Amino acid sequence: MHVGTWKDLEGKAVTDAGAGGVTIRVLMGDNVGAPNFTTRHFEVAPGGHTPFHAHAWEHEVFVLSGKGKVKRKDGETDVGPGSFVFVPPGEEHAFANAGAETFSFLCAIPATKVCLR
Repeated sequence: MHVGTWKDLEGKAVTDAGAGGVTIRVLMGDNVGAPNFTTRHFEVAPGGHTPFHAHAWEHEVFVLSGKGKVKRKDGETDVGPGSFVFVPPGEEHAFANAGAETFSFLCAIPATKVCLR
């Protein structure tokens, strides 16, 4: 078993093309020996966003704080604390801060995949 606190982990700027103002922390993945899933914590600064992208695996997202938008090919949806989002494999998507405070969320993906660095 591994127990930790997210604030004790170093946040890293997401450097993928099309990203801006995004910090990522890997909470649980190969860093704790998790064999099946990787759970990440994202913080998106006001005006920030992840790149619009797609990949062959799903995401499960849970919004912790702030106001955000989930963008997809045919529109966007407002999200906030308590919202959850399932992004199926192959669907183009992006997350953007839609408020004046930090937008933060948890995101789980299969352990063998790398998404946003």
